[in-house]
Amino acid sequence: MTKPRKLYVKSYGCQMNVYDSHRMADTLAPEGFIETATPDDADLVILNTCNIREKAADKVYSELGRIRVLKDEAAREGRRVTVAVAGCVAQAEGEEIIRRAPAVDIVIGTQGYHRLPEMLRRAERGEIQRKQIDTEFPVEDKFEHLAAPSRAAMRKRGVSAFIAVQEGCDKFCTFCVVPYTRGAEVSRPVASIVAEAERLADAGVREITLIGQNVNAYHGDGADGRPFTLGRLLHRLAEIPGVARLRYSTSHPRDMVRDSDDSLIAAHRDLPALMPQLHLPVQSGSDRMLEAMNRRHTRADYMRIVERLRQVRPDIAFSSDFIVGFPGETDDDFNDTLRLIDDVGYAAAYSFKYSPRPGTPAAEMAQLPEAVKDERLQRLQRLIERRQADFMDRCVGLTFDVLFERPGRHPGQIVGRSPYLQPVPVVGPSSLIGEIAPVTITEVRTNSLFGVLVHEPGRAAGSLAEAIGA
Repeated sequence: MTKPRKLYVKSYGCQMNVYDSHRMADTLAPEGFIETATPDDADLVILNTCNIREKAADKVYSELGRIRVLKDEAAREGRRVTVAVAGCVAQAEGEEIIRRAPAVDIVIGTQGYHRLPEMLRRAERGEIQRKQIDTEFPVEDKFEHLAAPSRAAMRKRGVSAFIAVQEGCDKFCTFCVVPYTRGAEVSRPVASIVAEAERLADAGVREITLIGQNVNAYHGDGADGRPFTLGRLLHRLAEIPGVARLRYSTSHPRDMVRDSDDSLIAAHRDLPALMPQLHLPVQSGSDRMLEAMNRRHTRADYMRIVERLRQVRPDIAFSSDFIVGFPGETDDDFNDTLRLIDDVGYAAAYSFKYSPRPGTPAAEMAQLPEAVKDERLQRLQRLIERRQADFMDRCVGLTFDVLFERPGRHPGQIVGRSPYLQPVPVVGPSSLIGEIAPVTITEVRTNSLFGVLVHEPGRAAGSLAEAIGA
């Protein structure tokens, strides 16, 4: 019997990378690879990279320096370690990776993961030392050619799972490399997505998050050849037995309503399985900056979407992304962003200093001093932290359903997720893992909601709309 080989995959960046990493592992499983939690004993190391910010790319090169040491040590012991770099940095900087990181054997772009087994075999036979994969292969074929996960792999990954339904971006925001590293927007057929969701549900997955660079731009073909909207797709997935919760990310404000179609907003009203939490990146609260970023929406457009969603789902909570220090940003522009955070009352947000990405229009604009970016980021993050703390505090005393995912750190403890994605540790039996049960929130600690299980059949749910201040 052939001894299994060990695979270590490290993902950087977005949910798409996590999904792609899982699919690469699934594709390599028939080749005899099993996943390991550390690169120390791995036969194959894959770094699945993100190029959205400069710091993310720098982390890859730093990690490759550590991997080189491990590879050299293994070689002295007579053991071969193959190193592959995948993802957006590989797509954008393949030749640079080869030049700067001689330990790398394979460089593989974002559309070629299904070719990884053959590339690995060729590298191990010594036919090539390293290669950047051609990325002209259509995205549809990438999804269809990647191996489906085994039932054991799905169970091991837990009761929540991602499904990539769309990839690429046609928006061309001036700060973003995604259109260049992931390509044009392409949506998977409905039947392919439903089949994947059914396999996940059969393996015990209770919550599915649909993902894509612009997931609400989804327009995959249905059985009749006509495109589905994301709203219609969500309705179809909600029919699958065992799927108790649905989410989607990441959205673009322009695609919340498309061609007078309100099906996505209506889904928030009509689907109990669709969780009342939405990540809706805005990037800036200044119309002048939104125009410079080529976001193609205004502050007023964004607020109208927020209000429409709150009308149909009063308990909905929002998270967002913000960029500070974009070229040309003035104090007034920055203050507009601070006011937007107060106006929306975000439950959470992610914030970053602008970093120029080679090949994007904003990289050619006059840049702000780093000291200005640093000061604004600190102010922005303090405000975000206050608003998040306000939201968490309002949840104390409320009761809502929690999907339990894993054992806790302490004996007798299990941890789940609230409808708003916060971790919720409680004292309870491990038999509840994979189940949804009501919890009354009693305490907030370090971004987690602590609570107690509710055993009475006639529990009072409280007002989630009050929790978010709607």
